[in-house]
Amino acid sequence: MRYSSIASGAATAGRWSVIALGLSIPISVALDNLLLLAVALAWLAAGNYRETLTVIRENPVAQAALVLFGLLALGLAYGSRNPGDGLHYLAKYIDLLFVPLFLVFFRDAKTRERALLTFSMAAVASVIASHMAFMNILATGSLLPREQIYATGFKGSITHSLIVAFAAYLFALLARQDRNRMRRIGCIALALFAAHNVVFMGFGRTGYLVLAILFLYFFAVTLGRRGLIMIAVIAITTFSTAYVTSSTFHQRMNDFSQQLMEWKPGKRSETSVGLRLEWYTASLGIIRAHPLIGAGTGSFPAEYARAVADRDMVATENPHNEYLLIAVQIGLLGVASLVYLFYRQWRAAGQLEQPLFRDLARGLVLMFVVGCLFNSLLVDHTEGLLFAWMSALVFAAPVRQQPSTEGVP
Repeated sequence: MRYSSIASGAATAGRWSVIALGLSIPISVALDNLLLLAVALAWLAAGNYRETLTVIRENPVAQAALVLFGLLALGLAYGSRNPGDGLHYLAKYIDLLFVPLFLVFFRDAKTRERALLTFSMAAVASVIASHMAFMNILATGSLLPREQIYATGFKGSITHSLIVAFAAYLFALLARQDRNRMRRIGCIALALFAAHNVVFMGFGRTGYLVLAILFLYFFAVTLGRRGLIMIAVIAITTFSTAYVTSSTFHQRMNDFSQQLMEWKPGKRSETSVGLRLEWYTASLGIIRAHPLIGAGTGSFPAEYARAVADRDMVATENPHNEYLLIAVQIGLLGVASLVYLFYRQWRAAGQLEQPLFRDLARGLVLMFVVGCLFNSLLVDHTEGLLFAWMSALVFAAPVRQQPSTEGVP
């Protein structure tokens, strides 16, 4: 009886911990780490080992996440790296191990519902903080100092823009499914509020692109051809308005085109676009030298330093492209594993019973497929944890029942 009571209490604590992560992921790294520890301890105390094995056996997304982490772990067995870099880089992918644990706790429908609510609350708080920064209210604050020129919420510009873009998409999905007129209007208002923040106040160009792709998908699946026409009109109108009225958007677009034209292969660059192109080209050279299984997990800093040792280029520990970072470490086999993870998510999303979770899952895939082209999202704490947490939330939802063939000859 005592063990049963402890296990039940631990399961409850685990569910509330994964719910609380929805609030902490957009806001606090320190709280994230405490809650991850709480989830792990609750899982151990609850003794849901058999259930976890069942989840892994039945859920292709959990399997694909574990395969990717397993390949990264095997990557420690070969290659050369700076002291400590192997485990340091492997630890950055540890969120993938939490996918099956999160799935166990997210099997409860109320837990999923509350987790979406806490994430929505944190996203709205991020947008409010960003607006306050834009109005110069936070410039002299000690708790969350933010300048008007860099009007983000609780995270850096890229992370903030991705979280808020995804939240705008989530609010649009909630508005689509809600039959209550007032709640629907409220969700539409929140979607517009978040989207406006990304485009007119945000500094992250990745956020602009992700927002456009998410709403392209939203209107396409919701309205079909009419949706494509509608999103084209909205995109052109929004871009034109933002370019004329938002100094931040105007500057970011001009900077991109100017920096792209200024970049010269083989010459040192100091701009964000130029640096990325330097990192990409040098990383491709490393991949050509170690194409199949890479140079080993955690090898990127050492390999990159060797690659640019005789050139006047800036050394880096991160190429700001997840596909290239994976390829350098565990080769094209690793890239195939990452792409397979995204593929399994997309396919599994089509089996989900509720359109909300189906389209939320596919929106998550689109955000990371695109975002990983310009950032190493899975090694970034907030983005990597959001990927694991949201993947578990959506793929714990019920799947469609297959028609019974019993009695059919």
